[in-house]
Amino acid sequence: MQKKRKERPANPKLVLLNKPYGVLSQFSGEADDDTLKSYIPHKDVYPAGRLDKDSEGLLLLTNDGVYQARLANPKYKVWKTYWVQVEGEPTEEQLEALRNGVELKDGLTRPAEAFIMPEPNNLWPRNPPIRERKSIPDTWLCIKIREGKNRQVRRMTAHVGLPTLRLIRAAVGPFQLKGLQPGQWREEPPVW
Repeated sequence: MQKKRKERPANPKLVLLNKPYGVLSQFSGEADDDTLKSYIPHKDVYPAGRLDKDSEGLLLLTNDGVYQARLANPKYKVWKTYWVQVEGEPTEEQLEALRNGVELKDGLTRPAEAFIMPEPNNLWPRNPPIRERKSIPDTWLCIKIREGKNRQVRRMTAHVGLPTLRLIRAAVGPFQLKGLQPGQWREEPPVW
Protein backbone atom coordinates (compact mmCIF):
# COMPACT_ATOMS: atom_id res chain seq x y z
CA MET A 1 0.00 0.00 0.00
CA GLN A 2 1.46 3.30 -1.10
CA LYS A 3 1.52 6.24 1.30
CA LYS A 4 -0.66 9.13 0.10
CA ARG A 5 1.37 12.30 -0.55
CA LYS A 6 0.06 15.48 0.98
CA GLU A 7 -1.14 18.13 -1.44
CA ARG A 8 1.16 21.12 -1.51
CA PRO A 9 -0.48 24.54 -1.98
CA ALA A 10 -0.37 26.09 -5.46
CA ASN A 11 0.47 29.47 -3.89
CA PRO A 12 2.71 28.75 -0.89
CA LYS A 13 3.01 31.48 1.74
CA LEU A 14 5.56 32.07 4.45
CA VAL A 15 4.81 34.84 6.95
CA LEU A 16 7.31 36.04 9.56
CA LEU A 17 5.81 37.70 12.65
CA ASN A 18 7.49 39.35 15.60
CA LYS A 19 5.10 37.93 18.20
CA PRO A 20 4.66 40.38 21.06
CA TYR A 21 4.85 39.39 24.71
CA GLY A 22 1.49 38.15 25.99
CA VAL A 23 0.15 36.92 22.64
CA LEU A 24 -0.89 33.29 22.15
CA SER A 25 0.68 31.46 19.18
CA GLN A 26 -2.75 30.57 17.81
CA PHE A 27 -5.70 32.28 16.14
CA SER A 28 -8.30 31.49 18.81
CA GLY A 29 -8.47 31.62 22.59
CA GLU A 30 -10.59 32.77 25.49
CA ALA A 31 -12.44 36.10 25.22
CA ASP A 32 -9.68 38.09 26.94
CA ASP A 33 -6.74 36.37 25.17
CA ASP A 34 -4.62 38.28 22.66
CA THR A 35 -4.14 35.96 19.66
CA LEU A 36 -2.55 35.97 16.21
CA LYS A 37 -5.90 37.07 14.77
CA SER A 38 -5.08 40.63 15.93
CA TYR A 39 -1.84 40.69 13.90
CA ILE A 40 -2.07 38.44 10.82
CA PRO A 41 -4.59 39.29 8.07
CA HIS A 42 -4.12 35.96 6.26
CA LYS A 43 -6.78 33.34 6.98
CA ASP A 44 -4.95 30.38 5.43
CA VAL A 45 -1.67 30.26 7.38
CA TYR A 46 -0.83 28.39 10.56
CA PRO A 47 2.11 28.57 12.99
CA ALA A 48 5.09 26.33 12.29
CA GLY A 49 5.92 25.60 15.92
CA ARG A 50 5.03 27.51 19.04
CA LEU A 51 6.29 30.41 21.06
CA ASP A 52 4.98 30.68 24.61
CA LYS A 53 2.68 33.53 25.64
CA ASP A 54 5.43 35.05 27.79
CA SER A 55 8.08 34.80 25.06
CA GLU A 56 8.60 37.20 22.18
CA GLY A 57 10.07 37.17 18.73
CA LEU A 58 10.03 35.26 15.49
CA LEU A 59 7.06 33.07 14.71
CA LEU A 60 6.77 31.50 11.25
CA LEU A 61 3.37 30.85 9.67
CA THR A 62 2.69 28.99 6.44
CA ASN A 63 -0.14 27.48 4.42
CA ASP A 64 2.02 24.47 3.49
CA GLY A 65 1.50 21.61 5.96
CA VAL A 66 4.54 19.70 4.70
CA TYR A 67 6.84 22.70 5.18
CA GLN A 68 5.18 23.49 8.50
CA ALA A 69 6.12 20.01 9.74
CA ARG A 70 9.72 20.37 8.45
CA LEU A 71 10.15 23.59 10.42
CA ALA A 72 8.50 22.41 13.63
CA ASN A 73 9.35 18.71 13.94
CA PRO A 74 12.55 18.10 15.99
CA LYS A 75 13.57 15.21 13.71
CA TYR A 76 14.52 17.78 11.04
CA LYS A 77 16.89 19.52 13.48
CA VAL A 78 16.17 23.10 12.37
CA TRP A 79 18.27 25.56 14.42
CA LYS A 80 16.31 28.04 16.53
CA THR A 81 18.21 31.04 17.90
CA TYR A 82 17.15 32.75 21.13
CA TRP A 83 18.29 35.91 22.87
CA VAL A 84 17.88 35.19 26.57
CA GLN A 85 18.18 37.70 29.38
CA VAL A 86 19.03 35.76 32.53
CA GLU A 87 19.40 36.68 36.15
CA GLY A 88 23.02 36.49 37.27
CA GLU A 89 26.41 36.24 35.59
CA PRO A 90 27.00 32.85 33.96
CA THR A 91 30.12 30.88 34.76
CA GLU A 92 31.93 28.86 32.12
CA GLU A 93 30.65 25.71 33.88
CA GLN A 94 27.02 26.87 33.50
CA LEU A 95 27.55 27.67 29.82
CA GLU A 96 29.26 24.33 29.26
CA ALA A 97 26.31 22.53 30.89
CA LEU A 98 23.94 24.26 28.44
CA ARG A 99 26.21 23.29 25.54
CA ASN A 100 26.45 19.63 26.56
CA GLY A 101 22.74 19.11 27.24
CA VAL A 102 20.71 19.42 30.40
CA GLU A 103 18.74 16.61 32.05
CA LEU A 104 15.13 17.80 32.31
CA LYS A 105 12.10 15.83 33.59
CA ASP A 106 11.29 14.84 29.99
CA GLY A 107 14.83 13.80 29.10
CA LEU A 108 18.25 15.08 28.18
CA THR A 109 18.31 18.06 25.83
CA ARG A 110 20.41 17.85 22.70
CA PRO A 111 23.71 19.74 22.72
CA ALA A 112 23.17 23.46 22.19
CA GLU A 113 25.22 26.51 21.40
CA ALA A 114 25.36 28.97 24.30
CA PHE A 115 27.44 32.09 24.75
CA ILE A 116 27.31 35.51 26.38
CA MET A 117 26.30 38.33 24.04
CA PRO A 118 25.79 42.09 24.35
CA GLU A 119 22.23 43.38 24.71
CA PRO A 120 20.67 43.16 21.23
CA ASN A 121 20.79 46.37 19.16
CA ASN A 122 17.56 48.32 18.69
CA LEU A 123 15.76 46.15 21.24
CA TRP A 124 12.18 47.26 21.84
CA PRO A 125 10.99 47.79 25.41
CA ARG A 126 8.96 44.95 26.84
CA ASN A 127 5.50 45.69 28.13
CA PRO A 128 5.31 44.98 31.04
CA PRO A 129 8.99 45.55 31.80
CA ILE A 130 11.03 42.74 33.35
CA ARG A 131 11.72 42.90 37.07
CA GLU A 132 15.05 44.44 37.93
CA ARG A 133 17.07 43.92 41.09
CA LYS A 134 19.84 46.37 41.82
CA SER A 135 21.79 43.75 43.81
CA ILE A 136 21.61 41.01 41.13
CA PRO A 137 23.08 41.64 37.67
CA ASP A 138 21.56 40.23 34.51
CA THR A 139 23.25 38.91 31.38
CA TRP A 140 22.22 38.34 27.77
CA LEU A 141 22.90 34.91 26.29
CA CYS A 142 22.54 33.60 22.76
CA ILE A 143 21.23 30.03 22.88
CA LYS A 144 20.74 27.91 19.75
CA ILE A 145 18.83 24.64 19.93
CA ARG A 146 17.70 22.01 17.41
CA GLU A 147 14.64 20.75 19.24
CA GLY A 148 11.64 22.30 20.91
CA LYS A 149 10.57 20.72 24.17
CA ASN A 150 7.89 22.68 26.01
CA ARG A 151 9.46 25.85 27.51
CA GLN A 152 12.85 24.25 26.89
CA VAL A 153 15.15 27.28 26.98
CA ARG A 154 13.56 28.59 30.20
CA ARG A 155 13.89 25.16 31.84
CA MET A 156 17.49 24.78 30.66
CA THR A 157 18.62 28.12 32.09
CA ALA A 158 16.73 27.51 35.35
CA HIS A 159 18.36 24.06 35.66
CA VAL A 160 21.83 25.62 35.62
CA GLY A 161 20.86 28.37 38.08
CA LEU A 162 20.21 31.22 35.62
CA PRO A 163 16.49 32.07 35.67
CA THR A 164 15.21 33.57 32.40
CA LEU A 165 13.91 37.12 32.67
CA ARG A 166 13.21 37.71 28.97
CA LEU A 167 13.18 35.35 25.99
CA ILE A 168 13.22 36.47 22.36
CA ARG A 169 13.42 34.07 19.40
CA ALA A 170 15.65 35.80 16.85
CA ALA A 171 15.82 33.16 14.09
CA VAL A 172 14.43 29.86 12.85
CA GLY A 173 16.74 28.23 10.33
CA PRO A 174 17.63 30.93 7.76
CA PHE A 175 14.72 33.21 8.74
CA GLN A 176 15.44 36.18 11.02
CA LEU A 177 13.56 39.02 12.71
CA LYS A 178 15.58 41.58 10.69
CA GLY A 179 14.09 44.74 12.19
CA LEU A 180 10.49 43.61 12.64
CA GLN A 181 8.98 45.42 15.62
CA PRO A 182 6.51 43.63 17.93
CA GLY A 183 3.28 42.93 16.04
CA GLN A 184 4.84 43.57 12.62
CA TRP A 185 4.98 40.87 9.96
CA ARG A 186 6.33 40.37 6.48
CA GLU A 187 5.85 37.77 3.82
CA GLU A 188 8.97 36.08 2.46
CA PRO A 189 9.24 34.26 -0.84
CA PRO A 190 8.93 30.52 -0.29
CA VAL A 191 12.23 28.66 -0.51
CA TRP A 192 10.72 25.24 -1.13
